[in-house]
Amino acid sequence: MQSSCRNRFSGTVSAVHRGAVNSEVVLDIGEGDQLIAIITNSSVDDLDLQSGKKAYALVKAPWVILTKDDRQFKTSARNSLCGKVVSCQEGAINAEVIIELPGGQHVTAIVTNDSIEALDIKVGETICALIKASHIILAVARQASE
Repeated sequence: MQSSCRNRFSGTVSAVHRGAVNSEVVLDIGEGDQLIAIITNSSVDDLDLQSGKKAYALVKAPWVILTKDDRQFKTSARNSLCGKVVSCQEGAINAEVIIELPGGQHVTAIVTNDSIEALDIKVGETICALIKASHIILAVARQASE
C-alpha cells in the first residue's frame, strides 16, 4: 500500500464496539500498544472489520500531538504511544520528530519549531505521541477478486 501518510501502523483488530452511527475499533499494533479509531458503521461493514482481521491505521504527521509525560494531564486524545526520539529535523517554521516505539514501529509528528523549544525535545529522550481516535484512517488489504 502506498500513501502520503507518514504514519502507517500494521495490526490486528482486537475489538469492534458498534454505536448508533459510529464504531470504536481497537487495533493491536504489537508490544502492548494499541490504537483506537472511531469510524462510521458503514466503513466497518465495507472493510469487514472484525476481531482477528489484519488492518492498517494511517495517521497524517500534523495530526500527532507531542507531550513529554502523558500521565501528567488528562486529555481527550484516546491514543498515547510513547517511545524514544530518534530524529528531530527542524525546518524554517516546522520540525519533523520521529519516535521509535518499543516494538520498533515509528511515529512521525510535524510540529512547530516553537513547540520543539517549549518541550525541549532532544534525540534519545522519551516522548509520547497523542492521536485523536477520529484522526485515524483504517485500511485493509484488497482481496484478490477486487
